[in-house]
Amino acid sequence: MLDLRRHGFDPQHQQIYDMAWRYARERHHPLLRRMDDEDWFPADEYRRMGEVGLLGTTVPESLGGPGLDLVAQFFIGEAFTYWNNMLAASWGASENLCVNNLVRNASTEQQLRFLPRMLAGIGALGLTEPGAGSDALGSMKTTARRDGDHYVLNGRKMFITNGPVADLLLVYAKTNPERGQHGISAFVVERGTPGFSVAQSLKKMGWRGSPTGELLFDDCRVPAANLVGEADKGVRVVMSGLDIERVFFSGHVIGLAQRALDLSLDYARTRVQFGQPIAAFQLVQGMLADMYAALESVRAFSYQLLKEVAAADDAGRGEIHKRSAACVLHAGNMLKLVLDHAVQIHGGNGFMWETEVNCLYRAGKLIEIGAGTTQVRQLIIAQELLRN
Repeated sequence: MLDLRRHGFDPQHQQIYDMAWRYARERHHPLLRRMDDEDWFPADEYRRMGEVGLLGTTVPESLGGPGLDLVAQFFIGEAFTYWNNMLAASWGASENLCVNNLVRNASTEQQLRFLPRMLAGIGALGLTEPGAGSDALGSMKTTARRDGDHYVLNGRKMFITNGPVADLLLVYAKTNPERGQHGISAFVVERGTPGFSVAQSLKKMGWRGSPTGELLFDDCRVPAANLVGEADKGVRVVMSGLDIERVFFSGHVIGLAQRALDLSLDYARTRVQFGQPIAAFQLVQGMLADMYAALESVRAFSYQLLKEVAAADDAGRGEIHKRSAACVLHAGNMLKLVLDHAVQIHGGNGFMWETEVNCLYRAGKLIEIGAGTTQVRQLIIAQELLRN
């Protein structure tokens, strides 16, 4: 297990990481094979995490939650991803993209209504649309029209992690379409709300077992009391969580890469060719060394940025915005190298669907697409550099 003290984190965070790591090894890892083979989501096992304080992690103690900070949430995600990246993806989408967003942006009344439920619930973030991915804000088509004490939502959301199983979703829609991204608002939409439905569950090559869906809003009537923040100010809600999401995402990448490295080390020690373990071959040693060096550089960057983001109040712009984009860009490039080497070390076995390293390899591509594509990350970095 990881020694967080070497990276300047306190004993409490070490204790939380150790607990999450052991829990995921015992409870999550045995589910991996079935989740990948059958695209099966273990809903009961997911909700059971609430019994040990691993759901609603940042919900304040005053509302019955653990009251953990972003650093603790990051390391829980890293530990979870090490043992089961698919279940970790659903956990992260709920805990960071939905629940933590409500902790930071919802009103006191909204927090009292929604957050206690998330101590055993599943959340989702509804932002991406069929025609609005990297340009999610500018190209958004979903609208919300005020009608008395309700808003009426119409539109579709695409590639929504947990969409098919979520108890509640944080959904973005244009309340003032003429103003573009400056006319967007955020709403809590509860499962079972009339006019809200799951159009389809999507079949993915990786992260299987973490449900992803297309959502439909057809004259969906949402109480005006579910508006998060001010009307037409939803972009603030989005941007306030963007850098947090990116550094949090990097923790998942670290967990996945560490698992691939450890599997490769074990395989290299036990796979015998030409009368000796392949770990004795210098070319294999070179790949292992490159994997380790790349991983540790991302770990150092991510852990430092985690401390900065946890203490920042200006997320979504400036230096933090640039550094968070750089961090996840570097993480995606690192993971591509690590997973490619991992499959190469495993040889023919690595090409087989049923091996864990193959499961990790299929998951890796998403890191270059989700939370902003590689190219969008490059643009953010360049724009901030040129601005200064």
